[in-house]
Amino acid sequence: MTLAVTAVSGQLGREIAKTLIALPGGAPVIGLARTPDKVTDLGVDLRPGDYDQPEQLQTSLDGVDALVIVSGMAPPEDRIQQHRNVINAARAAGVRKLVYTSIQGPEEGTPFSAVVHSNRQTEADIRTSGLDWAIGRNGIYIEPDVEYIDSYKARGEIANSAGQGKCGYTTRSELAHAYAALLTRADLNGGTFDLNGTPISQLELVGYMNRAFGTDLTYREMTPGDFVADRSAELGDFIGPIIGGIYEGIRHGAYDRPGDFAEVTGRPHQSWADYFNTLSV
Repeated sequence: MTLAVTAVSGQLGREIAKTLIALPGGAPVIGLARTPDKVTDLGVDLRPGDYDQPEQLQTSLDGVDALVIVSGMAPPEDRIQQHRNVINAARAAGVRKLVYTSIQGPEEGTPFSAVVHSNRQTEADIRTSGLDWAIGRNGIYIEPDVEYIDSYKARGEIANSAGQGKCGYTTRSELAHAYAALLTRADLNGGTFDLNGTPISQLELVGYMNRAFGTDLTYREMTPGDFVADRSAELGDFIGPIIGGIYEGIRHGAYDRPGDFAEVTGRPHQSWADYFNTLSV
């Protein structure tokens, strides 16, 4: 089989492609990217893959048997059609199986819910595509918290509106293993799977961060409104409310689920103790 991944210029797409390359058997791997020239040192056949160019997508998918569609980053009202462009191009090019990187999250009542709904629509489009399919729903990436450590140090705290809610975080590396399995295992066809590690609270996250980085951070609960204002001041009026909506979802339990990672990969998700041990100073 010839395998392909879209958006390999992004972090998740790149991780999935690297994992597919390392699979036993040496199946050919093709990477699609809006600007292939920007992708370096990946070691796959690179082809153009602009979600807004259906004819280009169909040409680039020629000869592909199974495709991972990495969810786009456009506003919700645009990404539904972009994803449809990929699905239709894949079907026209003779692709036999689609795997989609969807998301978990609050489906009602938050500024993030529109993003969740756009993903649910793409899930529905894939189920009715006439192709084999499998869908993963990602937990929240834990890497941004790790990458934000200097800002947390400066503040002396992690402050957000999650409250006592637990979040089933995950990592891009673990997701890559899950998507490689979803792409290559026929017994997972027709399934929708929550891909996350053991849910943890913000207090537990602070404890892991302190042990890994030798810090003395505390956790402070903010109101949803205050947290949106804080994030909007730093990230702008579009991203700020979306981030706030994610944490409102954590607060209300939208990410507190056991997950299906072991069913998909055949092993447990990496524990948070093991993950943070790899980061210890």
